[in-house]
Formats: sequence, structure tokens, C-alpha cells
Amino acid sequence: MKLSARPLSLLLLLLSLLLPLLLVGACRSRPETSPPAPPHSPSFDYLILGATLYDGSGGPPRVADLGIKGERIEAIGDLARLGGKVEIPARGMILAPGFIDLHNHSDFPILRKGLRDNLCYLTQGCTTIVTGNCGSGQVDLASYFGRLAKKGAGTNVAHLIPHGSLRKRAMGGDFNRPPTDEELARMRKLAERAMREGAFGMSTGLIYTPGAFASTEEIIEIAKVVGAQGGIYASHIRGEGDHLLEAVAEALYIGKKAKLPVHISHFKASTPPNWGKVLHSCALVEEAQKNGRRVTVDQYPYRASSTSLGALVMPAWVREGSDADVKRRLQDPKIRAKVAALVRKNLKDRGGADQILIARFRGDPSLNGLSVQAAAEKTGMDPVDLAIDIQKRGGASAVAFSMSEKDVLYVMKKPYTATASDGSSKQRDNSRPHPRSYGTFARKIGRYSIRRGVLPLSQAIRSSTGLPADILGLKDRGYLRVGLQADLVLFDPKTFIDRATFVDPHQFSTGVLWVFVNGVPAIRDAEPTHALAGKPLRKGK
Repeated sequence: MKLSARPLSLLLLLLSLLLPLLLVGACRSRPETSPPAPPHSPSFDYLILGATLYDGSGGPPRVADLGIKGERIEAIGDLARLGGKVEIPARGMILAPGFIDLHNHSDFPILRKGLRDNLCYLTQGCTTIVTGNCGSGQVDLASYFGRLAKKGAGTNVAHLIPHGSLRKRAMGGDFNRPPTDEELARMRKLAERAMREGAFGMSTGLIYTPGAFASTEEIIEIAKVVGAQGGIYASHIRGEGDHLLEAVAEALYIGKKAKLPVHISHFKASTPPNWGKVLHSCALVEEAQKNGRRVTVDQYPYRASSTSLGALVMPAWVREGSDADVKRRLQDPKIRAKVAALVRKNLKDRGGADQILIARFRGDPSLNGLSVQAAAEKTGMDPVDLAIDIQKRGGASAVAFSMSEKDVLYVMKKPYTATASDGSSKQRDNSRPHPRSYGTFARKIGRYSIRRGVLPLSQAIRSSTGLPADILGLKDRGYLRVGLQADLVLFDPKTFIDRATFVDPHQFSTGVLWVFVNGVPAIRDAEPTHALAGKPLRKGK
């Protein structure tokens, strides 16, 4: 049958109208697909995934992710979906705030090439050190911090006003006399200026010259200025042996009269006749705390101390003044005979000349690492005569095995004991320093807590993070909290340990995988980056 033109045209028109509808229906009948979403920008500069977090509070840990953006901790939680420019798998690893060394002597080393990266501390997980301790160090804080900011440092640096150096500046020398009213006013003015420039408090070193020549009243008058501006009083007290309890009582009295918190440095009982006294010295601290006083202590986890050989065995009046003054005194036969008797007694009290090692003697480096007894035998001298001869030739640093391990453990377990090294930035040379500059924090956490179980890991980490931050009044670091500075350490609990020994002290600790200083990696995949991201830290800033 032949269709007419009209019906055919109508059929074609109908098909043209229906075809788009049929095509749309066909398309709708297919499964819906979306074009691939463009990749989103990572939310963090660094994303640490699945670490076990110890937040610095002393509380239990938790497994979580932590994101860093810029200098700060941006987020903590389940963050994997948000991504990071650099992602760090960390399951089984421990993430903690960067460790804060309350008692450090890097005032001058931290400014030197080769030492300013502070690698011996970064490899322990330290991100902040406190200088100006034991009454010695930089007095002009603005100048010191200006040089730090210009040169850069591997760690942050906070500072205490060093009373001994302050006294020398105000009195024009190392003098065994009270200050005049004018000199005391000058000390107060210098202290006030340093506090305005960002110091966190004042330190004293009352076994060293000239601090040993300062009366309690002199210290109180300066401490009042510090306390009025919210600072702390940190002291290497006047005695850690026979007069330990009296020295602790003096520190507490200074804090009470000057109305400021008291912090006692490298808390211990020194020399065998005084072992066990820490039970009584801790009781004094705890009684003050019960009365509403803020009192804390710090400790390095070793039974050996380190200072100058002169401070260990020589009376303070011999050490007054310059090296030339000391030499002239010791050349006087009557004075030398008197000093010799005192040195002999002090060597005996410290357990004998074989219990003191010579760490650095520039006059004869071949004696470095030998005990006073061995050095005396090598030189054909009596140990007393050798000690006096060393003092005449400019002195030496020394290591003294004068503490009880039992006492060390007793103090370590106190909740008010912070970890602190009493060391300084070092690099390998021909000296034999105390290993604490390389191993303090890894020893406390890795050896005493993780391996020996002397104290809980949460407490050991708090003693190195949140507690020192609280003592200083640091508000922006010391804890794992959103918004705080990203000063962090990530370490492997199986391998985190000190390696430095008294025989070979220039050995880095192991087990630290990453260290961030103000958000910048200073240790990356267990290797130093030599970044100088540390900053001067100012109180209240």
C-alpha cells in the first residue's frame, strides 16, 4: 500500500517530536556517574598518622593523628581523610611535646658556628633550652636575643637573669664583700631591665664566685624585683652536702620574702656522708607546698655531677678574683698549706681522688678522662698538689661520682621533679665531659621509664614537657594542644636510649625519628636537617 504524502509527513513530524524524549529516557535508565572530583588541597603541611600521643599532662596516652600547619598544631584526631603535604606513618611510635631543658649552660656555645644547631639536644628530643643558670651567663638580654635571632639556633632559647654575672657587672668585679647601696640599686635596675626584655626569672649559683659572697638579704632584694614581674627564683643552692638542709631552707626563705616561686636546680645529696638526706630535703619542699608555696626541683638522671674542679675541692675565698689573683694566692706558702689541708679533706669526703674525673684541662689535655688519682700517678704528683697545680694553671672541669643511685631514684619519682641536663651544646673534641649533654632525656625516658619501669612513661614525659612549661610559665608550648607551637618529638620506644658514656661521652642518643621546632623539621627520618628554626622565647610574649 502506498502512503500518501500527508500521512508520511505527519509520521515524520511525530517521530521528530518523540525521539528526544526517547533518548532522554534511555539516558536516565543508565546508572548515574559523576565526573571524578578534582584532588583537594592537603589540609596540613605535615600529618603524623596513628601515633601514640602523650600530651604532657601526665594523663594516659591515646592513638590519634596530628596535623601541623605553619608553626602550630592545627588539629588532633582522625585526620587521614584531610591529607598532608608530607604524611608520616607513625603507628607504634610515641609523639610528645618537644622536651624542655630547664637547666642548660649553652649561653655562649649556642652562638658559635658548629654548635648553634644544638644537635646533641635535638637528638634527645629537646626543642627548648633555658640558659642563664647557676648565676652565670648573659646579662644583656636584648643583645643576647638579638644575636640569637640573627644567627638562628637549632632549639628555642629561654633565659634567666644570672645573679653572679649581674653582680660582677654592677660591682665591677668578682669581689668578696657586700655591695654598696649604689651597687645594689644597680643590680636591681639591671634585673628589672632583663625582666622587661623577657627573662623568665633569676638564677643564683651560691657555691661559685661571686654568688658565694652574696648574703641572703642581697639576693632577696634583687628577687623582689623579679617576683614583682612574675619571674621565678632558680637556685644552685649554697650547699648540696653537709649543709643541704640549711641551703634548701635558705632558698625557700628567699622565695617567701621576695614573694616568688622557688625552683631548686639539680636536686641531690652530694658525698657519701650525706646520702639519704634527700628524704629530708624533699620533706622541706613538700611542707612548703602544703603551705601554698610554688616550689619545684629538677634533676639529671645520673649519680655523677660535673662542675669545675675548683668548685669541688677548693674553698670559695681561694677562687675570688681573676686567674692571676688565684695564682698569686696559691704561691703563698702559708695559704697553700691551708688550702692543701682543705683539698685533702674535700677529696676524702667525695670518696677519694679516684672518684673525680678530669673532663677538660687546657693546660694538659692528655689528662682529660683520667681520675685525679690516675692523673697524679701519671705526672708523679700527690693528688692534692695536682689539684692545686691545676687551679694555678686556670682550672679544669671535672666529673664527680658523689651521689647515691637510691637517692637519684627517690627524687626522680617525685611529681614536682622536672628533667634537666645541666649540660651545654657540644661536639666531639678531646674533652671527656659528663654524658648528660648527649643523653639526659633519652636516659630518663628510654632507660629509667621504658626499660626499667622506675616511673610511668606518662610521668617521665610530663617531667620533660608540661611540668617545665608550667614552672617557667610558658603558655604556647609544652603540651599537645591545638593552637600551640608545633614543638614535637616522634620517637621509637624500642630504640630510644642514651648512648653517651663517661668513657665516650660524645655519642648521640638513638630512637628519635622526627623533631619539629616551630613547625620546621630539625630531625627528619632520624637524620638532622640542620635547620635553625629555634627562636628566643620571651616571658609574656
